[in-house]
Amino acid sequence: MGQKRRRGGPPTPAGPSNRSPGHPRCRQRGAPQGDPPASPPNARAPGIPGPRVRSSPRRPKARRGPPSGVLPAPRLAGRWRPLSSPLRGWGPGQAGPPRRPHYLRAGARGGGRWGKFVSVVGCAARRGWSGRAAPLRSQGSGEASGRPGSALLPVSGRGERVHRRSPSRRERYLRSPASMGHRGERASCLPLLLLLLLLGFCRGRVVRVPKGPLIRVVGTEVVIPCSVSDYDGPSEQNFDWEFSRETDFLRIVSTWDSTFTSEEYQKRVGHGDIKLRRSSNDAVELVIRNIQPTDQGRYKCSTPSTDATVQGNYDAEVQVKVISDGLTVSGSKARSSMSLRLSEGDSFKLRCSAITTSPEHTHLHVTWQIKSGSTWRDILSLTHEGKFQPGPGYEERYRNGDIRLDTGANDTYRLSVSQASSVDGGAYRCLVSEWVRGADSSWQKIQEKSVEIASVAIQRTALDVVISTSNVSVTERDSLDLTCNITTDRSGIFQAEVIWYFSASPDDTLSDAQVLLSMDHDSVVSDSTLISLSHVDRNSYRLLVRDVDVEDSGYYFCQAAVWVPLHNGSWHKVVERTSAPVSVMVTALEPDYEVFLNASKTPKFSDDPTELDCRIINSQDTEANIRFTVSWYYRQRLHSDDVVTEELLATMDADWTLLPGDRSRERTQNGEIIFFKKAVDTFSLRIQWTSENDRGDYFCVISAWSRHRNNTWVKSKDMTSAPVSISWATQDYTLTVEAVKLKPFFVAGHTFEMTCKVSSKNIKTPRYSVLITAEKPLTDQSNPNGTTRIISLNQDSVVRLEDWTDQTRVDGVVLEKVQENEFRYRMYQTQISDAGLYRCVVTAWSPGGGGMWREAVNGLSNPIQIDFQTSGPVFNVSVHSDNPTIYQGELADLLCIVTTEGMALDSDDMSFDVSWFAVRSFALDREPVWLASLDRKGIVTQSRRNGSSDLSLERISPLEFRLRVHGCEDHDFGNHYCVVTPWVRSATGVWQREPDIKAKPIFLSVKMDVLNAFKYPLLIGIGLATVIGLLSCLIGYCTSRWCCKKEVQETRRERRRLMSMEMD
Repeated sequence: MGQKRRRGGPPTPAGPSNRSPGHPRCRQRGAPQGDPPASPPNARAPGIPGPRVRSSPRRPKARRGPPSGVLPAPRLAGRWRPLSSPLRGWGPGQAGPPRRPHYLRAGARGGGRWGKFVSVVGCAARRGWSGRAAPLRSQGSGEASGRPGSALLPVSGRGERVHRRSPSRRERYLRSPASMGHRGERASCLPLLLLLLLLGFCRGRVVRVPKGPLIRVVGTEVVIPCSVSDYDGPSEQNFDWEFSRETDFLRIVSTWDSTFTSEEYQKRVGHGDIKLRRSSNDAVELVIRNIQPTDQGRYKCSTPSTDATVQGNYDAEVQVKVISDGLTVSGSKARSSMSLRLSEGDSFKLRCSAITTSPEHTHLHVTWQIKSGSTWRDILSLTHEGKFQPGPGYEERYRNGDIRLDTGANDTYRLSVSQASSVDGGAYRCLVSEWVRGADSSWQKIQEKSVEIASVAIQRTALDVVISTSNVSVTERDSLDLTCNITTDRSGIFQAEVIWYFSASPDDTLSDAQVLLSMDHDSVVSDSTLISLSHVDRNSYRLLVRDVDVEDSGYYFCQAAVWVPLHNGSWHKVVERTSAPVSVMVTALEPDYEVFLNASKTPKFSDDPTELDCRIINSQDTEANIRFTVSWYYRQRLHSDDVVTEELLATMDADWTLLPGDRSRERTQNGEIIFFKKAVDTFSLRIQWTSENDRGDYFCVISAWSRHRNNTWVKSKDMTSAPVSISWATQDYTLTVEAVKLKPFFVAGHTFEMTCKVSSKNIKTPRYSVLITAEKPLTDQSNPNGTTRIISLNQDSVVRLEDWTDQTRVDGVVLEKVQENEFRYRMYQTQISDAGLYRCVVTAWSPGGGGMWREAVNGLSNPIQIDFQTSGPVFNVSVHSDNPTIYQGELADLLCIVTTEGMALDSDDMSFDVSWFAVRSFALDREPVWLASLDRKGIVTQSRRNGSSDLSLERISPLEFRLRVHGCEDHDFGNHYCVVTPWVRSATGVWQREPDIKAKPIFLSVKMDVLNAFKYPLLIGIGLATVIGLLSCLIGYCTSRWCCKKEVQETRRERRRLMSMEMD
C-alpha cells in the first residue's frame, strides 16, 4: 500500500509523504511535531553540497548501512536483524498510515543480503541506529531529532551522516570510563529486547481450511469449512471461495459480493446446489450438493483485509478428490424384507450384506437400528475402527450376551437377539457408512446407505393365576388348605415358578406382604416346618398350613411366573402374574371361666392393713397351653356424678412379670403395697398401711393367654370382676394445746418457765413434736421478721436448738417431756432482750407404713408474754463525719456516738457491740453490706473487703467508736450506718443485753482528683517524647554523615570543534 517493490531487494518509498516532518505516525507515537523524521543515510538534502569529511583524530570508522529508502535498524553482532514495531488501532478510513514492510541487513559489512520485516513508519523507527547510539537527522533540516541547534557529524566514508548535537555535561560524563560499565549492561540487554519485540509482534491474520486431500463420493454432499482468526476490524468477516482444476481459479461464491460468482457456477449457485452457510462471525462452510467428478480440484478460501497492516495469510487452499460410488448394501437373498411373528422370550437372527469397491482405502461402519415410532434407534454397531458399540438402553443386554453382532462370509453382518420382549418389536434396518482417514489422521464419513431387513412382531405370553377357594374360615389349631391354578397359552418347553404371600390387608403391595413359601422353576421349595407347598399337577400348586392360630387370619396371594430356556442353558422369565387375594378367618378357642373378688381384710382405722383376693372360678377346658394373669385397678368414689377414670395399680404380662402403675410404683418399691399369688387360681393385693388416699373401689381383670405354634403367648380373653369398696368410719382429727406460765412475775436475771399440755381426738396412738417460738418486738434488730424459732423436740424425743444464736447461753434454754401429753420449757438468766410472746407449736403424728410416722394435725398454743419492768437508761446512736465528701486516696473518718438519757450509769457497768454497714446506692434500696464489728470485749472482726478499701475500727472513748476507710475509691461511696447493742450490768452483777439500736445513715461521697490522676501519665509522656526526638536527630545526623556520602569524580572535558554550517 503506497509502496513500490523491487525483486530481490527492499521496497522503495512511493513518495515523500513518509519523510514529512509532520507525519501523523510521529504524532501518534508521541514524538515532538517539530522534530523531522530520520532520512536514509545515503540521501542528500536539496541545496546542500556533497559530503566533506573533516580530518579528525576521533573520526569514527565508516559503517555500511542499509540501501536507500530503507529505515535503519539496530545492528547486533555485525548483522542487521528484522525489527517490527506494530501500531494497532488504524483501520479503513482512520487517520494514520498502515504498516509497511522494511528491510534490514542480515549479512556482514559489505556482503550481506536484505531481509523483509514489518514495522511501523513512525517515531520509534526514525530514531533508529547507525552502527552506534547516535540520534538521526532528516534531509534538509538544520535541527537534530531530539534538540534544535545540533550540528551534522560525518559517520562513514560513503557519505552516510547522522545528526548529532553538541554533547552536554551529562553526555561527557557518560562517555567517561566511569560510565562504560553501565553502557555495557545496556548493550547486553538489546538482543533480548529485540527478541521479545519480534515474538510479540510476529502475529497476524490466519485463514484455515481442512488439510487435504478431501476424498468424497460422487453424488454426495460436500461441506468444506473455512475460518479466520487473529484479525483486526469488525467481528464479522467476509469470505470468497474460488475453484481451480489446474492453474486458473474460477470464482464460486462470496459472502459480501453478489456479483462475485463466475458464469460457470451462477446456475448451480442460483439453484442452491452450491451455497455458503455461516457458522459464526469468523467461519463459513461451502456446501456442494451432488458433487460430480468435474468438481475435483483445488478450492481456495479468501478473506478481504480489514487489518491496519498486511500481516499473516489471507487465503488457504484445500484439494478435493471425487471418487466413484462403490458401496453396496443388501438384505437377505430370499427377499428384500421379511416379517417375523415371535413369542415373548424367543430368539431371532437378522442378516445384511455390505461391500465396497472404492479405489481408496476406506472402512465400513455397520449399525443395526430399530424403528420406534417415527425415529430409528441404534441397537448395536461395528464401528469403522473395529469396535462394538451398543446403543442407548442396550448396554446391559449387550454385556449379558442377549444381543450380538457377528460377521460371516461374503461380507455379511448378523444380528442375534435373545429373550425377545415387547420392546424388540418393530422394523429393523442395516445402516452402513463408509469412512476414510484424512490427511490430519482424523476419520471422515464420505457416504452412508441403509436397507430395511425385517419387521418383527412380539406376541405376549398369556398367563392366568387363580386360587380355587374364595373365602375360608377355619378354627384355631386346624389346617388351612389352598390351591393355586395357573393357565398359559405357552407351548414348548417352559417351567413355572410359584410364590405364596400373606398380608394383613388386601390393599398391601407385594413388597409389604410376607413370603410364606416359594417354588422356583427348578421345583426347589423353600424350607418351613408348619407350612408345605406341593406340585399337584402341571398347573396346580397346593399350600398347606398346619396348626393355624388367630395370627394366621388375613389375605393370601399366589404369584406365578413362566420361565423359558435360553441358548446358553440359562432361564429367562417371560411373564409374571398375581392372583386375587383370598380372605382367611381363623376362629379362636376361648377358655370359659369367671372372676370373683373379695376383701379378706378391711381397715377399721387409718393405717390398718387391707387385703383383696381375685379368684378364677368355673374354669373349663383349661389346657396346658392356657395361662392366666391379673391386672389390678383403682377407682376413686365421688359423691357427685362426675366420671372418674380408672387408675392402673399393677399388671402381669404373659411371663408373670409384675409391671406397677404410676399410682402405686413408689409404694410398691417401698413395700407398702404387695402383689402376690396365693394359689393357682387366686391373685392377692395387700396394702400394709391404708391411708385416706386409699379410699375407693378396687377391681381385678383376669386375662387368658394362648400358646402359639412359635411358642409365643397371645391374649385371647379378658374377664373383669365386680368392684369392692374400701372405706371406714372416721372423724376429723382434733388437737388442743394449752400454754401455762408457772411464775406470774419476775425480773431480769431470773428463770422463765412455762408448760404445754396437749390433748387429741380421733388419732390412733399419736405422738407429738413441740417447737417453742418467740415473737420479739419490731424494734428488735436481731430478727426483723418478728418470730424466732428457739428450740424443738420431735416425736422421737430428740431436742434441737433452732435459731438460738447466743453462744454465751447455749445451755440457757431447756425443753423436756414431762408426760406423754405435757412438755416444759425453761430459760435461765433471762435478759431484757428476751422480752416477747412465747408459744408452743405442736404436731401430732400417727404410725405409718414401714415404721415411719405420718403427720396427722398441727396445733398452736396461747401466747405467754415476758415483759420486764426496768427504770434503766435510754440509749441513742448517731453517726457523724467532719468531711463526708472526700477525694480518691484520702482517709475517711466516721464516728458512731452513743448517748444516754435517764439514769446515769458508770462506764464500767455498760458495754456495747458495734457493727458498721454500708448501702452502695444513693437511696436505701439495696441490701446492706457488713463492713466490720467490735464486740463488748474489744475484739474487731472485718469482712472480706466486699468491694471496700482497707478498714480500721476502734473505740476512742466509752461512748464513741470510729471507723476509718483508708485510700478511698469510687466503690466506697454510699450510705454508712452503725448498729449498737448495749449491755448493762445489773445490781446482781449479771450482764443484760438491751435491744439493738440502729443509727441514721450518713452518705459518703468520693470524688476524683483530676490533677493527681493525670500528673504521672503527663510526665511519662513528655519524657518519652523527648527521648524519641533526641534519638531521631541522632540517627538522622549519623545517616547523613556516614551513610549518604557521595564522591563525584570530575572527568576531563573533551575538546571538540564544531563543524561550521558551510562545511555541511
